[in-house]
Amino acid sequence: MTDTTFAADDRPSRPAILNGLRCRCPKCGTGKLFDRFLHVADNCPDCGEELYHHRADDGPAYLTILIVAHIIGFAIHLMWVIWRPDPMVMATVLSLGAIGLSLALLPPMKGLMVGIQWSRRMHGFKNAG
Repeated sequence: MTDTTFAADDRPSRPAILNGLRCRCPKCGTGKLFDRFLHVADNCPDCGEELYHHRADDGPAYLTILIVAHIIGFAIHLMWVIWRPDPMVMATVLSLGAIGLSLALLPPMKGLMVGIQWSRRMHGFKNAG
């Protein structure tokens, strides 16, 4: 075997994904994953793991849109069936809700993507510790 083979449980996916969803380092779970709103830190401040290898690209945005659209769609139905508000009120409330949900979900979705990539040794993470 070559030196690039790794133990199957070397980087378990579940803890890495859960740490990513909490916006924490996928390796140690204590260091902050982001140093700004959506900018992944180059290294974990606690364990020093290199995190700049990630390639989240548009994945977090797609996941966020998928979740927010389902929640807002359900909310449209409930609001219309239960209260029948003025369409402009409904559009305003749901638009603000969609913006708030999107801003709240983007960092955890990006953390999820980084956690998956780290645990599966994707991109530059394959050679990192």
